[in-house]
Amino acid sequence: MTRLYARLAGFGRTATGFVSQPEPRTIGQFAKGRQLLAGNFLFAGYLVEAKDASIWDVPPPATSFEEALHGFVWLDDLAAVGTPAARASMQDWTAQWIERYGRGAGPGWTPDLTGRRLIRWINHALLILSGKGSDGADAFFRSLARQTHFLGRRWSHTTAGLPRIEALTGLVYAGLSLTGMEKYVTTATHSLGRECERLIDAEGGLAARNPEELLEVFTLLNWAALALTEVGKTPAPAHLAAIERIAPVLRTLRHADGGLARFHGGGRGLEGRLDAALAMSGIRADKPREAAMGYARLSCGRTTVIMDAAAPPLGTGSHGAHASTLGFELTSGRRPLVVNCGSGAAFGEDWRRAGRATPSHSTLGLDGYSSSRLSEAKRMGGRKRELLSDGPTEILTERRATEFAVRQQASHDGYRQTHGLVHVRTLELTHDGRGLAGEELLLALNDTDKAQHARMVDATSLQGLPFSVRFHLHPDVDAVQDMGGAAISIALKSGEIWVFRHDGSSELTLDPSVYLEGGRLKPRAAQQIVLSGVSLSETTRVRWSLAKAQETPLSIRDLRRDDPLEDDLD
Repeated sequence: MTRLYARLAGFGRTATGFVSQPEPRTIGQFAKGRQLLAGNFLFAGYLVEAKDASIWDVPPPATSFEEALHGFVWLDDLAAVGTPAARASMQDWTAQWIERYGRGAGPGWTPDLTGRRLIRWINHALLILSGKGSDGADAFFRSLARQTHFLGRRWSHTTAGLPRIEALTGLVYAGLSLTGMEKYVTTATHSLGRECERLIDAEGGLAARNPEELLEVFTLLNWAALALTEVGKTPAPAHLAAIERIAPVLRTLRHADGGLARFHGGGRGLEGRLDAALAMSGIRADKPREAAMGYARLSCGRTTVIMDAAAPPLGTGSHGAHASTLGFELTSGRRPLVVNCGSGAAFGEDWRRAGRATPSHSTLGLDGYSSSRLSEAKRMGGRKRELLSDGPTEILTERRATEFAVRQQASHDGYRQTHGLVHVRTLELTHDGRGLAGEELLLALNDTDKAQHARMVDATSLQGLPFSVRFHLHPDVDAVQDMGGAAISIALKSGEIWVFRHDGSSELTLDPSVYLEGGRLKPRAAQQIVLSGVSLSETTRVRWSLAKAQETPLSIRDLRRDDPLEDDLD
């Protein structure tokens, strides 16, 4: 049916130009644009080198790679480069797509990809049409009109969530920008409001619990609202209400350095995207909340700690979810210190699967087990996806302020059925932000749990259940083990020194790790602090601490300020 509608869309009314000059709002990555110009095509975790080749002559190694090509997000990256060569590639590759696939053929004619492509074509139309004759412009507008007609009939078949918001935003853009497409504006506006009611919960979060995905939804809703108001139209009330609910959530999920917490497949967000979206929304800045979208936030001095304190998504919406329960990240000023490995989706399926496992997060895990488990791959939306089918069902949290610190305690039962154990984590951040104390407990709570734990210990010939508490470090920090192996000193590029210590009940090592970051050709090498031990009894306890031993060096200019440490010094 999709292919049929793609062909029928060619009989609709053709656009002859723009009603108004479109203003580009998407932000690309300069480094990725340079990679494309050099012939390094990195999409969906696959790298294909084809110097001086058209992007459409590159043999796609996977369906996800092909979808990334036809989504045209790479136009943002070429626009970020902005050189004549980049503009020429934008023009040539767009014209080639129209020639090869513009009549409704090819893998790009799906509702999910068409909305994404429409937004990029309209955003960068001035660059694409610069210097083109009437024939090239006519072909461009005919293709835009065809895609708009197709999307107007098929948007309801997009994947629920971000893809559907993207499709409706594209339809709003096309209806407002192109001549003869005005009929789609009213439908798209009302439908966008209904999707906001379905997708955004009462607290302003997403069921997927992906902070970066929430930012993308927020950005699209801002764009659509601004485009409507600029022509004197009013967005749906639910649309505007969703923007108001999301803004404080994003502020809560933002670290002191301005980047988002990296959980459940999300990254830090493109540089400047979050600040631009918050400014565009016009929502007044309030003090960040203590918790949002299932994440607990501790913020004192120049230090922020964000912990995953809720159950992961399970079932059909969990294809991007991670086994990260009770994992945390810590940022000091503008420098991330403790992180999660992140999403490996940009480096292929093996890295994607590894990034979802508990050992890739800064939390406790039983060796060989994750706190949530993957099911067998199922075909969804034309692609095979691995869902989380088993994970924690009961998460208990408690927050308390003491005289010297703010304490956050949380527990999960992800290991209860398999091992009879509940994991309890306590984080305590001092009011000056210079120290974080932690405690890990593995508990068998009742007779059934104790019997299950005893059976698992017996299966190890009474050697105990091995566990590891991991603290993944950002690749920009330098860490060394000292004091005879009893502590680890961590140096930030800002000059700060943090020291990690523990109670001696487990073995302390400094091991290799990776930092998975989109836009790079390969994962970045990093380090991780690991506390290793075994659970023999019904109660196992590990205590540790991170304390700042040396502050950021201050310049003479900084020392002249009344309170220099209120500013974020680099």
